[in-house]
Amino acid sequence: MINKSMKEYRMKIIIGAVLFALSMPVFSQRDHDEAKLLLDSGDIMPLENVLVLARKVEQGKIIEVELESEHGKTVYEIELLTTDGRVLELKFDARTGQHISTENEH
Repeated sequence: MINKSMKEYRMKIIIGAVLFALSMPVFSQRDHDEAKLLLDSGDIMPLENVLVLARKVEQGKIIEVELESEHGKTVYEIELLTTDGRVLELKFDARTGQHISTENEH
């Protein structure tokens, strides 16, 4: 039989998980809105253009794309699965499209 403190603990976990799940669309919408503002103002290149550049650096299937701020620069981080099975993270300056780095993901 489950005691009262265990029931309270489970309830806290469930409530925490629900609150976290409900907050996700808010963060996602805010990130989308911020990216749109940066794109509309010309501060970043369109993602489509950067994906073309990424495929010139390395062939593979795009797994994930993130727009991050690193050292005062906005950076596209593109994670892709290469044709030989490696997972790479390619970073591009979001304003200029310059390839910054390629790293193996483990």
